[in-house]
Amino acid sequence: MFQPAPAADAFASKSELHAELALHLTGLFTGERDRIANAANMSALIFAMLPDLNWAGFYFLNAAGDELVVGPFQGKPACVRIAIGRGVCGTSVAEKRSIVVPDVFAFPGHIACDAASRSELVVPLLKDGKVIGVLDLDSPNPGRFDEEDRAGLEKAAAIFVAATDF
Repeated sequence: MFQPAPAADAFASKSELHAELALHLTGLFTGERDRIANAANMSALIFAMLPDLNWAGFYFLNAAGDELVVGPFQGKPACVRIAIGRGVCGTSVAEKRSIVVPDVFAFPGHIACDAASRSELVVPLLKDGKVIGVLDLDSPNPGRFDEEDRAGLEKAAAIFVAATDF
């Protein structure tokens, strides 16, 4: 049975927090392969476990492969469609890599869905070497995300993709 996740301050280090997130995601996805259900639960778990977030969720590539469409998330209403190559999410897809942005105002072409967001982390969802979407996290704090967050969320994204039917 799935157990509620402890608060971020219950962990001694950021790496311990990300390890616990991975453990909870594995349990959360056990017996469930639906993309919407898993994305909804994962965004809720991330939003509950990781401190200083104002948005956590998914964008999935549309059938034509030319834009991202918002999926399940936690936070304020979001931009619905993002062209590939535009903003942090679209750039992550175009470059097939995670992007840590300490100051969104310094990122050329940043799309401000929530004016309160100051930093962002976007992780591409990769299946069979192809990008199928992104995991997007925003924070109202400048410099909120670092390489440890990137590595932890890349692991979380891989767990999601492996446990989910697309």
